[in-house]
Amino acid sequence: MDTQNREADSAGRLYLVTGASGYVGGRLVRGLLSDGKKVRVLVRDAKKITSQSWTQGVEIIEGNASNSQDLDRALAGVHTAYYLLHSINVATDFGSIESEMAKGFAQSAERQNVSQIIYLGGIANDENRSRHLTSRMNTGVQLASTSVPVLELRAGIIIGSGSASFEMLRHLTHRLPIMTTPKWVSNRTQPIAIRDVLYYLRNAANLAQPVNRICDIGGPEVVTYSEMMQKFAQISGLRKRRIIQVPVLTPKLSSLWIGFVTPVPIALARPLVESLISEVVVDPQKTIHDLIPLPSEGLLTVSQSIQYALDKTVENSVDTRWSDAAFPTAPWQKAQSDPDWAGELTLKDHREITTDVAIEKIWEQIEGIGGERGWFGSGWLWYLRGLIDRIFGGVGLRRGRRDPQHLRIGDSLDFWRVEGLENKKHLRLYAEMILPGKAWLEFNLREEDGKTTVTQDALFEPRGLGGQLYWYVVSPFHFFIFPTMLRNIVKAARKSHTL
Repeated sequence: MDTQNREADSAGRLYLVTGASGYVGGRLVRGLLSDGKKVRVLVRDAKKITSQSWTQGVEIIEGNASNSQDLDRALAGVHTAYYLLHSINVATDFGSIESEMAKGFAQSAERQNVSQIIYLGGIANDENRSRHLTSRMNTGVQLASTSVPVLELRAGIIIGSGSASFEMLRHLTHRLPIMTTPKWVSNRTQPIAIRDVLYYLRNAANLAQPVNRICDIGGPEVVTYSEMMQKFAQISGLRKRRIIQVPVLTPKLSSLWIGFVTPVPIALARPLVESLISEVVVDPQKTIHDLIPLPSEGLLTVSQSIQYALDKTVENSVDTRWSDAAFPTAPWQKAQSDPDWAGELTLKDHREITTDVAIEKIWEQIEGIGGERGWFGSGWLWYLRGLIDRIFGGVGLRRGRRDPQHLRIGDSLDFWRVEGLENKKHLRLYAEMILPGKAWLEFNLREEDGKTTVTQDALFEPRGLGGQLYWYVVSPFHFFIFPTMLRNIVKAARKSHTL
């Protein structure tokens, strides 16, 4: 059946996308909408996607993928459900969490008479599989445990602007002209461009009949990890990297090193590094091309994929990033809700300033905070706090920001996440650093009688006595950090106003 007929047959279907706030899911939703599909998304927090360009074109179901009632609501009337969920950055027992979640999803899909589940997993042909790849494979098994047909697309490293694998390799290559690496850098892999992953996912929506099989997807080249890093260097205009293999470098030690050198936090780096031990090469017996033909322009090579991804990064046109997904760090931050007694104490550092600088100029500075611009003074203190966070397994400051000028709700911003945003009025950042409690940084602006008043509040809800002690220990530093920040914001705005 040709593409036109398959697309005609798919008209009227309802598609559910899980993981829509994540790296692949956010791009898939936009692609399905551009194909004229009717799309519903399941998200834990609808606020995280309000700034996405596609939110007005989808039906939004707010719920938890671990809750059967939420799943039943999300899957009711759905023809094809995309399963793009993972839990590798949530807990050490992510394998069991993922299996239970997948099993519940499959059972709900069966109850709601879903015709097709499409799952993006990882290539698992090597018998020497990591915990991550084993969990990905077991997730597919659980999804296929009911009568609902499952098309499982297994991919290796996905090269694309904003992906965790891409950011890890890019920063290692760019920052280290000489690097010591484990022996796995000689292992083979078959990377695939994010563009081509989306091509297969989007075209799977048009299949005339449900399909129950496993298909490997990969680019046209098989390379070693060291060869791929050399390609990064060459395309970036850097000298050839000197790679020294060290037999004693374990995945744990490697992930600690990666956590300090790259933006990828240790908790996420470790399962990624462990996965590199396996050779992830497409099995020709698991081809997808009898179902979905190759793109007319062919699949992107490794060099083309890297070039396109780097171009997107330079142009600041990265649509989604690995850090778009929530990164719960402390145990109490993982809960979907807090008990009634939680958060009864809120500690605050309040600063306020009134200026004759236009509100638009002030807002430009506030919205551009963090990333390459920094935090308007006390740079060494911010650096120290980020370093401490990395040591304890947090995200640190290296996540940067998606766009140097503009923010949207859900964006990661160094070790913060944008929780509230109202143009020229309000910015609320939630701390994703390791903390004995919960913390926010808020900016509020108002204009009156030709003057602009800016308020800056650092808020902290301590967890127990340890949380309260933490606040009072760091409070002396607040007297340097926060007044300096506010003064420098106004100073920078005034300077831009006079230019």
